[in-house]
Amino acid sequence: MTEREAAPAAASADSRNLVMRIAAAAVLIPLAVAIAYAGGWLWAALVTLAAVGLFVEWLAIVGLAGATRVMVPGVAALAVAGLCFAIGRLDAALIVLGVGFVTVVSIAPERRNWAAAGFLYAAAAEIASVLVRLDPVKGFAALMFVLLIVWVTDSGAYFAGRGIGGPKLWPRVSPKKTWAGAAGGFAASLAVAAGFAALDLGRIGPLLMLSGALSVASQLGDLFESAVKRRFGVKDSSHIIPGHGGLMDRLDGFVAAVVVAALFGLLRGGADGVGRGLMVW
Repeated sequence: MTEREAAPAAASADSRNLVMRIAAAAVLIPLAVAIAYAGGWLWAALVTLAAVGLFVEWLAIVGLAGATRVMVPGVAALAVAGLCFAIGRLDAALIVLGVGFVTVVSIAPERRNWAAAGFLYAAAAEIASVLVRLDPVKGFAALMFVLLIVWVTDSGAYFAGRGIGGPKLWPRVSPKKTWAGAAGGFAASLAVAAGFAALDLGRIGPLLMLSGALSVASQLGDLFESAVKRRFGVKDSSHIIPGHGGLMDRLDGFVAAVVVAALFGLLRGGADGVGRGLMVW
């Protein structure tokens, strides 16, 4: 196939992929928002399923997909911790995750550091996602703030990168990402802050700073996952989501952003007031 013939074929593939991405998002986003709104055990269950999926995909990426002796205790710890979160026992959940981490590290037959990192990645996502939503007053607003920033950062970066192009952000790790895309995603996140302020859900100054920080975290999370996949020669973490690849491919930015948000909210509002710590100034 000549270069002239390859160009239309590539454009057609990109168009189909975009349609699949939009169709999947049209189903998954309303479902995620509805469960986030419900909160409680429903949100804990969704977060736990996602954390288990992240851990399993991580093991597959680093070449430990067949290491059942590592996967089973890790998955069990994440699942039991999710049950503890669902009944409001944060202390028990942290203990279970601590035991799970020690177990995974102790019995990993090879690539022990990578197995440990994968469990920490999944556990951090699980803990942070629960903590951000936990506050009954501001939890939903805080969670939606994080989710919207991640979504618009991803979309803004995608369209700005394709429309403007220009210098690559980190070509060795992610050849398609550009500085223009990073700037577009960052600018889109500021619009979320302005919207929340307009709805009287927070003060504009702090929300702008927070949205910028979370947008940067989201993009760094995306690059981090790309670096891990590049290290092991993997293109997609899996093919579970049409047009998006795997859970890690879809949640990499969210994991980084929600962990940063949870840490920030924890410092300002305590374990039961992470939402207030993020939204009330």
